[in-house]
Amino acid sequence: MSSVRTEPIGAGDRAGSPARTAARAAVLAFFVDAFDIYLPVLVLAPAMGYFRPADLGAGTTALLGSLVFPATLVTRPLGAAIFGNLADTVGRKPATLTAVAGFGVVTLLIAVLPGAETIGVWSLVTLIVLRAINGVFLGGEYTAAVPLALEWSPRERRGVLSGAILAGSPAAYATLAALTLALLQSMPSKGAASAYVQWGWRIPFLMGALITVPLFVHYRRAVVESPTARTGPKARSPLVELVSGAHRRQLLQVFVLMSGVWLVNTMVSAVLPGLLTTHVGLTATGTSVAMLVASLALVVAFPLCGALSQRVGRRAFYIGFGLLVAIGGSAAYLGALTVRAGLPTTIALTALVGLTLGSFGPVAAYLTELFPAPIRATGFGVGYSLALALPAFYVFYLAALADVVPPHVAPVVVVAVGGVLICLGGYLGPETRHVEMTRTE
Repeated sequence: MSSVRTEPIGAGDRAGSPARTAARAAVLAFFVDAFDIYLPVLVLAPAMGYFRPADLGAGTTALLGSLVFPATLVTRPLGAAIFGNLADTVGRKPATLTAVAGFGVVTLLIAVLPGAETIGVWSLVTLIVLRAINGVFLGGEYTAAVPLALEWSPRERRGVLSGAILAGSPAAYATLAALTLALLQSMPSKGAASAYVQWGWRIPFLMGALITVPLFVHYRRAVVESPTARTGPKARSPLVELVSGAHRRQLLQVFVLMSGVWLVNTMVSAVLPGLLTTHVGLTATGTSVAMLVASLALVVAFPLCGALSQRVGRRAFYIGFGLLVAIGGSAAYLGALTVRAGLPTTIALTALVGLTLGSFGPVAAYLTELFPAPIRATGFGVGYSLALALPAFYVFYLAALADVVPPHVAPVVVVAVGGVLICLGGYLGPETRHVEMTRTE
């Protein structure tokens, strides 16, 4: 093993301390990550005509359009593997700095992308490719930043810190929903020549690129590398150790758990907004308000769920919460789509559905606690990202389910399945809340 710092983990938890600076950086990293994930869902949806040539066939248009959202999801496991390996061998800090810089550059390139009027179908193809490249950098961004923050955290605060870090995600969704709503209300958005379609959508992308600057500067100047062991030069690669070593069973257990978490997340964050408009009949403004309220509720719920897991244990939390999602979450989802009692009721039910995402609260703590220091970033990053593969292609399996049940019931079924997987994943795993982050095996 290489030499490491001797300052105890969690020491000096004061303003400006390594624990505080690393925690702030991790929150911002997750904010940036979620900001990017939901750009296609919220920002590009009204502007997709900008990228589609008029002479492109309907089938080809639908196929390419359906790839914009999953493009950035399916490449995240690759980014997690690359940057996790870098973080476990070279260090968490350089891995994060590289990933943040890459994300900022690629997002800026998307913001200045010419449309179909200029380069034809290559506009849409280039958008998909750039989104895929961004997925690699984003998969690396949180892979290194989150373990570093939790390695500095006092053991008794890891659950709350985990929830606070993950709260950056709904905070980003709420910010993006409010920004998109403001843009749609302030400029014309109908027709290929409208202001929003031609240039309005670029504003959130430019903001996404710009917010990487303070993250990069903060990380470079203030964040201190965590005092944990690294993989020695003669040891096996952390990725090889994770996939083929003694920790393979843990990775499979995490895959089950995170598959459930991501399935539920996709049905709530990506599918529900469209159903509120097409099935329930809300206006674009009403849908934006409902999702905004749900996101703000999660900003509070994530730290509370993290704190609950600290009290009852991670394993007990996921077993119980998975059952709650499978039964209560699916019922709330169906209620949000079928109860016709006015906008306030729909907003309340939507917020209740959103709370099914509370499983994200303890997940950063749980995944980092599962793996020892020399492979921790790789274990966390790959475990967190690998399960994105199935939810990324939700369009296709929802279409298959719609042949069996009514289309609006299909996501309800998926939410129930996701809850079962969360419960099963928790049951198969160990309790971790008391582990020492300095352990090397």
